Amino acid sequence: MGQNIGFISTRFSGTDGVSLESAKWAEVLWHHEHISYWYAGILDRADDISMLVPEASFDHPDIAKMNEEAFGTTTRSRELTRSIYDMAEYLKGTIYQFVERYNIDILIVQNALCIPMNIPLGVALTHFVVETGFPTIAHHHDFYWERTRFTPNSVGDLLTMAFPPALSTIQHATINSAGQQALSHRRGISSILVPNVLNFEVPPPPIDDYCADFRQAIGVSDEDILVVQPTRVVPRKGIEHAISLISELRDDRVKLIITHKAGDEGYDYKEAIGEMAARQNVQLLFVDNRIGEKRGLDEHGKKLYSLWDAYQHADLITYPSIYEGFGNALLEAFYFRKPVVVNRYSIYIDDIEPKGFEVIAMNGFITKQVVDSVRRLLTNPEYRAEMVEHNYAVASRFFSYSVLRRKLRALVTNFTGADNL
Repeated sequence: MGQNIGFISTRFSGTDGVSLESAKWAEVLWHHEHISYWYAGILDRADDISMLVPEASFDHPDIAKMNEEAFGTTTRSRELTRSIYDMAEYLKGTIYQFVERYNIDILIVQNALCIPMNIPLGVALTHFVVETGFPTIAHHHDFYWERTRFTPNSVGDLLTMAFPPALSTIQHATINSAGQQALSHRRGISSILVPNVLNFEVPPPPIDDYCADFRQAIGVSDEDILVVQPTRVVPRKGIEHAISLISELRDDRVKLIITHKAGDEGYDYKEAIGEMAARQNVQLLFVDNRIGEKRGLDEHGKKLYSLWDAYQHADLITYPSIYEGFGNALLEAFYFRKPVVVNRYSIYIDDIEPKGFEVIAMNGFITKQVVDSVRRLLTNPEYRAEMVEHNYAVASRFFSYSVLRRKLRALVTNFTGADNL
């Protein structure tokens, strides 16, 4: 019998990792007759299956003010304590309304009980579960102890209580083994490892009429070699390594495009890599203004392409990240059968590399061997085809919907007592 599933987070909108993975969970659950409903401060879900609570967003002015006062210091005012608990009480009331409105059977909390972007929401959820014993799955993408921005802080008591809470009716899921181990070590909480996935059971569509002109739209010719950096413009993405690689290739046909916008952590890094590219004669294009969350037209009537359109036209993907919680862009490269240059970040070493993927790997810097391997990829179609087909097959075994289906079966049936998802 299908269950009504209530997804709760600060935001379900756009192409961030939490929003994307939540949609995949809901898709798999839907195929097994479970209906998903959505609660968040920012939402792009249909009105009849969602509840928008602006105060649940980390961008809400009241929440932003609390965060400003809570982090960077070790003491907090009585007013801040009162504000957090007053807001938590209000949010708890809206959670009760959400559960009653949609007759929710199981809650799935996405990242709101591990990273304190909205402290009152975490407290509200914890109090709600304590008061009701409600069946809850807490899906953790990032933990506060992984981010220096949350240290020092004046809310250690609240972080210990609610990020995440150790309650018997909450099942915990982590996206990588490092998070799983840290959660056990720091909090004594066991969890199930649920990696990020893609639907490798359904191959990607070919280039269609809509995106056939993507290269021309961004100023790249069909004869050019298109290198795609499918990430935001922030320092931990290591984009300077992609620039260094292209500089060493010494081929004017090679163009580097960055698909996502800057600004999440300021614009200094964007300016720095732009200057670096100019010094090294690397043609770097920021194309976020031509790539939307979905196909359509921008406010000026210009055609917008999807991120998947960029993958379709890529000759090479660069992923030189210093740190990633998992690595969705890496899975997307495997899905679109594109060769990829990867910096061996810790989660890749622990959770992805052992599966047997064939990539061009670097260890924090570009070597002659890396450059030579890229040249071979770009000039040897047979070698490239063999590599990408192998990666697609491996990803299908370890990071496809079938894996998510098995993991969700264990989590959901622990609550329902049924034999199947």
